[in-house]
Amino acid sequence: MSKIEEAQEILKALGLPPAQYNEMAALTLLAVCNIKEKDKWINSTKNSLGVSNGIMNFVNEYYGKTYAPNTRETFRRQVLHQFVQARIVDYNPDDIKLPVNSPKAHYALTDEALEVIKSYKTKTWKKALSHFLAEVGKLSEVYLKERELNQIPVKLQDGKTIKLSAGKHNEVQAAIIEQFAPRFANGGLLLYMGDTAKKDLYVDEQGLKDLGIPIDQHSKLPDVVIFDSNRGWLFLIEAVTSHGPVSPKRLLELEAFLTECKMGKVYVTAFPDMTEFKKHSNNIAWETEVWLMEVPDHMIHFNGDRFMGPR
Repeated sequence: MSKIEEAQEILKALGLPPAQYNEMAALTLLAVCNIKEKDKWINSTKNSLGVSNGIMNFVNEYYGKTYAPNTRETFRRQVLHQFVQARIVDYNPDDIKLPVNSPKAHYALTDEALEVIKSYKTKTWKKALSHFLAEVGKLSEVYLKERELNQIPVKLQDGKTIKLSAGKHNEVQAAIIEQFAPRFANGGLLLYMGDTAKKDLYVDEQGLKDLGIPIDQHSKLPDVVIFDSNRGWLFLIEAVTSHGPVSPKRLLELEAFLTECKMGKVYVTAFPDMTEFKKHSNNIAWETEVWLMEVPDHMIHFNGDRFMGPR
C-alpha cells in the first residue's frame, strides 16, 4: 500500500468516522507525523504545524498534492477538529493561551496517538491500538450516539414510530406528518418520506405501486407523499428550509413522473415559518399550496379560482 492508503487504514483503526479517513485526512496525518513515502511509521515524530505553512506545504512538497489557499478552512473544520476530538492531535500544545483565530494556531500529535502510530506494522500494533481505544474510545461511535440522541421521533398513523436525523429540514417533515396530515389530509396514509441522512427512510412500495407510482425512481419523489384514500387525493409535499419549493420546473417534473398515477394530485410546499416562505415566494408554482409549520391551522393557495384540491 502507499503511505496515503496506510494512513487511511490507521485512521479507520483509530475509530475515525468515514469522512475523516479520506485522502485529505490521510495526508494531514502524514504531515503531523512527518512521514514521507519511503519512511517507516516507527519514525513518526511529534511536530507542531500550522495549517497553511505547515500541513498544506508538507503535502504539496512530499506528496505532490496542491490545495488552494481557501482550502485551509476545509482542513481545519473537516479534518483537524475531528482529530482533536479523537485525541489524535492537540490544538495549540505549545501555547494553549493563543486566541482561537490566532495566525500562530498549530496542531501536534498527542503522546497517546504517537505511541500507537509508531507501532503500526509491528508486533505491538494490536496491543497498542486496543490500549488507545480503551483509553480514548472511537469518535465514530461517539458521533453515532449523538446522532441517535438527537433524532426526531415521528409517530405514524398505524402507531409505529420512525426516527428522523436531527435538523431543521426534518423538523418540518415531522410536522407534516403530525400536524399537516391530520388537519388537511384526513390523517392520510404515509407512502414515502425521505431523510437528510437516508433518502428512502420510509417507503411503502406496495402502496406506491398500487397507485401507479414508479417505485424504482425514489429520487424523483418529493420529501413526503401522503394518500387520502377517502377523497382519492395524493399529497406531494416538499419540505423547504433552504431550497426546493414546488416551483414551475419542479411541478412539470413531478407531473411527468406521475403520468401513470390517476389520483388527484395536491402539490404542497411546507416551510418552517413566514421568513423562509418569503425567500421563495416568487418561485412557487400556481395552483399549488403552501403550509407553514409556525401556523399549522392555515393554508395558502396559489390561485384564486378555487380552494385546495387536486390539479
